[in-house]
Amino acid sequence: MRTHARLGMAFTLIAPLSLLAGSARGAQSTPTPAAAASPAPAPQPSAPITRALAVVRPTQGNAVAGDVTFTHASDGLRVSVHLTGLTPGAHGFHVHEYGDCSAPDGMSAGGHFNPKGSLHGGPAASARHAGDFGNVEADAQGVVTLEYTDRLAALSGENSILGRGVIVHAKPDDLTTQPTGNAGGRLACGVVGAAK
Repeated sequence: MRTHARLGMAFTLIAPLSLLAGSARGAQSTPTPAAAASPAPAPQPSAPITRALAVVRPTQGNAVAGDVTFTHASDGLRVSVHLTGLTPGAHGFHVHEYGDCSAPDGMSAGGHFNPKGSLHGGPAASARHAGDFGNVEADAQGVVTLEYTDRLAALSGENSILGRGVIVHAKPDDLTTQPTGNAGGRLACGVVGAAK
């Protein structure tokens, strides 16, 4: 009899507790109305890039350095070149397909930037690589200061040179030999990046 009395008392105590627990669980599972989320702001179109810069550094064993600025203009892409450390005379000057100057000899920049699969040529040729910028001429002190407008390369679209590599070569580009103009080794390399 005592056992039945104890069980009855235990049931009497446990039953209300389980009802309380059940109602607490029910309260937890009842969804509360969510606050209205504010809509995310519409993405703003980014301004077109109108200026880019390549800081050119020497490849292993060379001393060529400087910078090349590219500025969008109504008649093409304005190119401003400032280099030092060259031997006097002409040196091939190209934009290559990769913005990678990690190899000691600059070969990680790949070949000339050529999105249309054209033949190599000079900057004035009707068909040429977008990266065929011809030659730069170093003075007696090994300095290049040059400004001109290229009508094929761009800072947007298929011929965009953004993220590509600028290479200064050891020899002149003959403007005809395929696929590189026989311009020799790579003296310096820089990556074209967006600028203010």
